[in-house]
Amino acid sequence: MAGSGLSNQTGAAIGSLAFPVIGPVGVVAVRQYVAAVVLLAVGRPRLRSFTWRQWWPVLALAVVFGAMNLSLYTAVDRIGLGLAVTLEFLGPLTIALAAVRRRVDAWCAVIAAAGVVTLMRPRPSTDYAGLGCGLVAAGCWAAYILLNRTVGSRIPGTQGSGAAAAVSALMFLPVGAVVVVTRPPTPAAVGCAVVAGALSSAVPYLADLITLRHVPAQAFGLFMSVNPVLAALVGWVGLGQRLGWTECASVGAIVVANTLSMATRRS
Repeated sequence: MAGSGLSNQTGAAIGSLAFPVIGPVGVVAVRQYVAAVVLLAVGRPRLRSFTWRQWWPVLALAVVFGAMNLSLYTAVDRIGLGLAVTLEFLGPLTIALAAVRRRVDAWCAVIAAAGVVTLMRPRPSTDYAGLGCGLVAAGCWAAYILLNRTVGSRIPGTQGSGAAAAVSALMFLPVGAVVVVTRPPTPAAVGCAVVAGALSSAVPYLADLITLRHVPAQAFGLFMSVNPVLAALVGWVGLGQRLGWTECASVGAIVVANTLSMATRRS
């Protein structure tokens, strides 16, 4: 679990190094291609056997997958890795809190909301577009979770994920072509984008498959709480993106909300 989280955030940090050359859109396009290659190899979907009842959530998942990565990487470019991942983390946190009706979850929601309000408080330097992209990524992640459940219930194994990744990659082919024409990539930029795709898509996906065979889902969800912290640390060490005390407190509030909710939940 630690390796999966660290790989994901390190991949995002390395991908951001290519932003000056090909931009977040170019990095996301390459990431979609890498994810498609990996998930197609693992899932081996039998596309011709899919019915419309199976196809429509796959298509929706493909759109959400691309939008989630694009909004997250745009947020990383504008507000830094730590804050972007923290805001994106609100997606699964909202799904978790909405799934049950307990007093502790209401308090967790209040704590998380306080963290978000603090992050988005008006300041001369506030990048509202970047914060907005982070919230869009959170909404996409929530939709991604719900759609994955639907796809998983209708398509056996990981065929649905492989098909969605392939469709998303096809959608980004014209995007990649435009990027190549308008912002000619360098070998270093392409290398960073490929590494980002491998570390943020392939490694976490395979690691999570192995982890969930040995670790209860509740413990897995609890450990997800460290992702914003890992993102802040990777952003600080690898990119020099230091957070102020207020931002650290906001990140801490959102992490505490998820930790408290998951730790007090019955199996």
